[in-house]
Amino acid sequence: MAGLDAIVIGAGFGGLAAAIKLKRAGFGRLAVLEKAGRLGGTWRDNTYPGAACDVPSRLYSYSFALNPNWSRAYSGQVEIQQYMEDVADRFGVRSMIRFNAEVARADWAEAGKVWRVTLVNGETLEAPVLVSALGQLNRPSFAGIPGRETFKGESWHSARWNHEVDLSGKTVACIGSGASAIQYIPEVAKTAGKVLIFQRTPNYIIPRLDKPTPDWLRRLYKAVPLVDRIFRFTIWQMMDLRFRAFKRDTPAAEGFRKLATGYLERQIADPELRAKLTPDYPIGCKRILISDDYYQALNRDNVELITEAVSEITPKGVKTADGTEHACDAIVYGTGFDTTHFLAPLEIHGVGGWTLTEAWKDGAEAYLGVTVSGFPNLFMLYGPNTNLGHNSIIVMLEAQADYIVQCLRELRRRKARALDVKPAAQSDFNVQLQKDLEATAWAGECSSWYKTASGKITNNWSDDTAAYRKRTARPAFEDYAFAA
Repeated sequence: MAGLDAIVIGAGFGGLAAAIKLKRAGFGRLAVLEKAGRLGGTWRDNTYPGAACDVPSRLYSYSFALNPNWSRAYSGQVEIQQYMEDVADRFGVRSMIRFNAEVARADWAEAGKVWRVTLVNGETLEAPVLVSALGQLNRPSFAGIPGRETFKGESWHSARWNHEVDLSGKTVACIGSGASAIQYIPEVAKTAGKVLIFQRTPNYIIPRLDKPTPDWLRRLYKAVPLVDRIFRFTIWQMMDLRFRAFKRDTPAAEGFRKLATGYLERQIADPELRAKLTPDYPIGCKRILISDDYYQALNRDNVELITEAVSEITPKGVKTADGTEHACDAIVYGTGFDTTHFLAPLEIHGVGGWTLTEAWKDGAEAYLGVTVSGFPNLFMLYGPNTNLGHNSIIVMLEAQADYIVQCLRELRRRKARALDVKPAAQSDFNVQLQKDLEATAWAGECSSWYKTASGKITNNWSDDTAAYRKRTARPAFEDYAFAA
């Protein structure tokens, strides 16, 4: 595939956005490298029962590819996956995707001003531009729980659901009670004989208020796309207002906390169970969850909440810190993902062989979450500090893809071959970013996937999405060094 304009790694929402935007801008000679046999990213991987998005469907979709046919306010995994498949076909980028093409490493060749990408099978490709769209939630974590290999029953991570196993009538241990777990636990509880939920820390949960989209409304969206677009814009603005609740010690934060605790009190009558489900940290410090059926599932006779820490897995089940062994037939690990080692396990070598691992030894950081000093023509979607707690990541991905297009156009205009963000610009940006993050709930006293073990917040953006869009709308090219 000689003469490529760019190589894109990953064919999830970010990779598709990049491919479509680049193609539209005249940079259509692309290779989109996807390690799996199908596009979709997290929506291809997470097929567990009840899998759905916690952002309204109208906003969890591209602004340039409205879908009038969403069946519900919050769509499920199957529908989202199909939407992505349709978008790839509609915009003619499926032919650019190379499936089962896992990247092992990428090296910047200074002499030729190109990225040399090596696949796991040894094949190499070259392009002047490398776009990483790997995402932050693609590497399952088992939280370092020992003894997993000794268990005699069936077990799996929620992102690798084993649909061959029938859980009907069985005792199922669900380790973790996060965003995925609160979706599949209610479904598992409908047929399992017993569900044991091992909760490390409770979460703030607010109602989803999901409902089907009436046929007449879908027909209206299709007939008058402007109505759909206006509704999408309204949802975006309303969700952006929620960022105020992520500022520590504010009336908005207190109001959001009362919304969550009020919902808990209405759904859980048992005071002992309610106490176990009540967080003792500021709202927003950990991911706020939404659900219409998790608390309801906890009221079932066949569901038990266990708050003793998991110490190890045994051949028979799960042992907790108090020495109790909880026997079970199957274990589902809802233990999240490795979120702070961005781009892992790829080896990315920049100028002089400098690696991203070395550059990020104290925690990942980038300029606007998109570029990293010392790695010319490397761009990231959903990079460091671009995750959200209040709005749709699609808004961020589109802003980043547009930013990348502007950078490539500037290279072409200047007849330059490479651009590299200046170290001082990246440093200044991140110093201010971390200062701004100190005022948010994410800096609170809790452990979360938003930050490293040392406490550095590497995942979340420090403001609302409108601020990010404004910041990325016109690149400050004085912050970049250009090379001929």
